[in-house]
Amino acid sequence: MNPVPSSTLLTRQEALFDDLSIRIDERGSGQPILILHGAAGPRSVSELAEALAPQARVLVPTHPGFESEPRPAWFNSVGDLAFTYLDLLERLDLHDVVVIGLSFGGWIAAELAVLNTTRLSGLILIDAAGIQVDGHSINLPHPPGSGQAPNPDSIPVSIQAIRAYMGPDGLYNPKLRRRLGRVRIPVLCLWGENDPIVTPDYGRAYAQAFPDARFELIPEAGHLPQVDQPERSFSIVKAFVDSLAGPEPE
Repeated sequence: MNPVPSSTLLTRQEALFDDLSIRIDERGSGQPILILHGAAGPRSVSELAEALAPQARVLVPTHPGFESEPRPAWFNSVGDLAFTYLDLLERLDLHDVVVIGLSFGGWIAAELAVLNTTRLSGLILIDAAGIQVDGHSINLPHPPGSGQAPNPDSIPVSIQAIRAYMGPDGLYNPKLRRRLGRVRIPVLCLWGENDPIVTPDYGRAYAQAFPDARFELIPEAGHLPQVDQPERSFSIVKAFVDSLAGPEPE
């Protein structure tokens, strides 16, 4: 496929099965980056994708069931999403991919990396769900009309789409944290200091569970640091991506 100019957005459908296709927004060329959105949908990561596009080939799939994208009945777990995005990387023959997962997408990204890192060079988790932390619970923002007081850090969320993938334990896999030691690539855990949905303790727990990870806290940011503090967040993400390429030859 020809490179996509950084200023150009290309949207296409990638058919993986007869009843399953993935919508992909693509920008830029170079280092491949796969961004997995959270409950707020792909629009919540569009500015991050635009910021990375001048130096990278950025792909943002829309999870089936979000943004009116069809979701077959059998496709109903985070594991299904993780395997599907691994299949997508293979189909597109991408290597040295940096996977970025935000919120619910961070859970998918972590499960994907546990399964196979052959095509990955690095992993970035931003305010990710997916693991259990003692004494804490993941607090989904209340949907409109629920009768609950609005959360000051609430985000537009498709509760129905999220619930289609949730298992009996909710927004985490009780086994995932113990499996993160399998992930031998560099990991960045980036967290909003004031996230009320998955608190910074989740980020610290993630970072401690990976063999090669660091934790970065973004002051004055909530569950979406790339929205609340974009300049600081983008700078940290870009520096991490650049570090994976190693020093330039003299």
